[in-house]
Amino acid sequence: MSDESLLGLDEPPQPHKAEAYRVLARKYRPQTFAELIGQDAMVQTLGNAIKRDRLAHAFLLTGVRGVGKTSTARLIAKALNCIGPDGQGGPTIDPCGVCEPCVAIAEGRHIDVIEMDAASHTGIDDIREIIEASRYSAVSARYKIYIIDEVHMLSKAAFNGLLKTLEEPPAHVKFLFATTEVNKVPVTVLSRCQRFDLRRIPADKLAAHFAAVSEAEGVEAEPEALTLIARAAEGSARDGLSILDQAIAHASIEGGMVRADAVRGMLGLSDRGAIRDLFGLLLAGDAAAALASLRGQYDLGVDPQAVLRTLLETVHGTTIVKLGTDPNAGQSTEEIRALERWAAGLSFPMLHRLWQLLLRGHDEVARAALPIEAAEMALLRVIHASQLPDPGELAKQLANGTVMASAPAAAPAAPAEAGPSSMRELADLLQAKGRLTLAHQVEDYLRPIRFEPPEIEFSATRTLPHDFGKELSAALREYTGRHWKLVLAESGGSPSLRETLEAAETAERDAVLASPLVAAATQAFPGAELTGWSKTGSG
Repeated sequence: MSDESLLGLDEPPQPHKAEAYRVLARKYRPQTFAELIGQDAMVQTLGNAIKRDRLAHAFLLTGVRGVGKTSTARLIAKALNCIGPDGQGGPTIDPCGVCEPCVAIAEGRHIDVIEMDAASHTGIDDIREIIEASRYSAVSARYKIYIIDEVHMLSKAAFNGLLKTLEEPPAHVKFLFATTEVNKVPVTVLSRCQRFDLRRIPADKLAAHFAAVSEAEGVEAEPEALTLIARAAEGSARDGLSILDQAIAHASIEGGMVRADAVRGMLGLSDRGAIRDLFGLLLAGDAAAALASLRGQYDLGVDPQAVLRTLLETVHGTTIVKLGTDPNAGQSTEEIRALERWAAGLSFPMLHRLWQLLLRGHDEVARAALPIEAAEMALLRVIHASQLPDPGELAKQLANGTVMASAPAAAPAAPAEAGPSSMRELADLLQAKGRLTLAHQVEDYLRPIRFEPPEIEFSATRTLPHDFGKELSAALREYTGRHWKLVLAESGGSPSLRETLEAAETAERDAVLASPLVAAATQAFPGAELTGWSKTGSG
């Protein structure tokens, strides 16, 4: 056997081991403050503090998941410990990323930057170790930095043990805390930290970021698909990158491009075009078509609760457009036009009512044993409500006497009658039923404009009692078995029954006075009057 065989030198070369795949959320973690999305105010404040050497000894970073709290803490650690490419630099808001401290911190192996997860190290013993170690100077860095993630998970004893060191730490120590639930952090700790509230990242910035990531990964993606992912992320870059990772994996099977319909199906989202059609059917009161549309989406695998959630977004978007606010970024031209059309046709009270009805339906579907059936009943309730008068406008009209509303359904009564076809028949019906006061009001005050059962339009000779419309509607419903619509106009109309009777009597009286016999009598007896004539009781 040759020496080469003994040494294993004659073996074929081994294939290069592929590097383990890193998910996008880790691969594209920001390495500089310039790469941090949507936190410009914090970066500016921190940059000014570094330039003026006014660095706090403790920082608290709070915000929803995935906005960059831990990444920001690591960036601050790099900014404070960067020494520059030549090794002579000082703290800077633009760390070089190539010096030993920057590289070691980015790789998570710097001995003077200690990260601790408070969720798994909650006790006083863990904090006691930090307190003891903080007394010693940094080994190689400018500052010894402690990054404590989810700091709100520390126990009460741990917080109390940290207070003294946190208030008067050694000059070489900096504390960086991150939390999603700042309300659980004791006030005594908050008062000792410089607090930065990291904002949710706007959907348009997330979509642009995802577009850049897709390009870097060599993946084509439809803009609408990226917008859907950005919306689903709810302001979290990490959540959005995780969804994008999944969408790219799905696209590799479907043909290579990240498409909107695939993302929508992957996330269980409703097609926004279908939702616009459904919303239009609800407003039109087309129950059969609306339920068919809902079932169609359900058969495609869309969660009924997701349908109601998207309808809620539609109502909210319509309200925002009606206020004159610019539409949300990422909305299609078709969607914006639809929102503008609905905003022009719906009042604020109606939009608020739609919101309440859909929100109630959303909650019911979430708890229902039969979600799709609960969703159908919720939509039917919305359709029924859309046929009712606008509550705000109705209240305004009732206040100024412009419209008379139908009264609530009366108790079952005698068999329904055909109903009156004129104001005279209406007054006679009320008298026959013993409603004398109401009959007299009809005779004396109402000037008919249009009498087309079951609608009556009229004006009034004087201000009507505030409950007149309610009483008359209830009486008509009771006596005829039908809902009547009463419309009070400001002016116009034929004379009231009383005015008609008085006019007839006046004409007859004038005719009598003009007769030759009566004219001769008045000449013979100056000052004589014709009495006992009026049937109205006026003279």
